Amino acid sequence: MDELVERLSQGEHPVVVGGPKPSLDEFRQRIVDMGYVFIKFTDTRGGTDLGVRIDKSATDVSQANFDRAAGTAHIEGTLTLNYVKARCIADIHLESLDGTGHLIALEEVHL
Repeated sequence: MDELVERLSQGEHPVVVGGPKPSLDEFRQRIVDMGYVFIKFTDTRGGTDLGVRIDKSATDVSQANFDRAAGTAHIEGTLTLNYVKARCIADIHLESLDGTGHLIALEEVHL
């Protein structure tokens, strides 16, 4: 298995909301309207910004108050990183747009 995927699959790692212009409003719009967010793992060399297709049935924003920038959004979704399909699980604090997360490797993609 890919070394980076394996490392991000072990334990919790610091994450932030990623993407070109991370903001609370953009994060909300991506969750609600687009179904696609960027989660950046900051403890890798240069950071690893991942595009995650949200699994709406597993993502929980009931503890998130976007209007007050308070609470936590629980994000779950899928992606492919270095030819490995993976699930990303992250808890993002809306006050600071950071939190913790990890990957779960699902399967390697063979070309």
